[in-house]
Amino acid sequence: MKNNTINKKEIEKFSKIAEEWWNPEGKFKPLHKFNPIRISYIKENIIKSFKLENKKNPLNNIKILDVGCGGGLLSEPMCRLGAEVTGIDASDKNINIAKLHSKKNNLKINYICSSPEKLNIKNKFDVILNMEIVEHVEDVNFFLKSCGNLLKKDGIMFIATLNKTLKSYFFAIIGAEYILRWLPIGTHEWEKFLKPEDLISILKDNDFRLERLDGMKLNILTDKWSVSNDKSVNYITKFIKN
Repeated sequence: MKNNTINKKEIEKFSKIAEEWWNPEGKFKPLHKFNPIRISYIKENIIKSFKLENKKNPLNNIKILDVGCGGGLLSEPMCRLGAEVTGIDASDKNINIAKLHSKKNNLKINYICSSPEKLNIKNKFDVILNMEIVEHVEDVNFFLKSCGNLLKKDGIMFIATLNKTLKSYFFAIIGAEYILRWLPIGTHEWEKFLKPEDLISILKDNDFRLERLDGMKLNILTDKWSVSNDKSVNYITKFIKN
């Protein structure tokens, strides 16, 4: 029985470039481009599920856990939308960058250096964000089970990741890392990519049901991401805890 989801090699990889998190032209440039579509997708789906009506702070009183939060690229917008945000990351360096940046922007976010299985909490969360993280963990099954333990009944878990297809190998690794140099070489390992049906199966075993499965597509001409029917490279899911 594993009791740890931290992949040391992956943590070191991201710790090395931690200073780059908030540079829109730096090593996390693709995430900055990707962020607006992630934010609107999460926001709209939370509002719909919980029937929220506060226009000014649409996510008011919603408790969100951002797993593998990095420098806080998603935690901060969620906080600005009114949510109570806890961000966890196994990299100390990432957490320090996130803390500094949120303090600078007067945002109250609870950042903790931890992995989900080691997180001690009193109250469970309404929403868990697993964005571009499952392809970097040691044991996906145990990781998702640990996350599920932190979520309330009828809570939402969002997971965005890369499909395990030939197309994703060419686009996400050969294209993005080697040809276009959008990402540092070695950012992704194709073996760790997950087919949607495998992800659904793992979560079904952990008492979750799939509510939404959408593709995410980059328009090369406009340089903008959109929600799409094409799930062959990037996809995003919304699961509900039974």
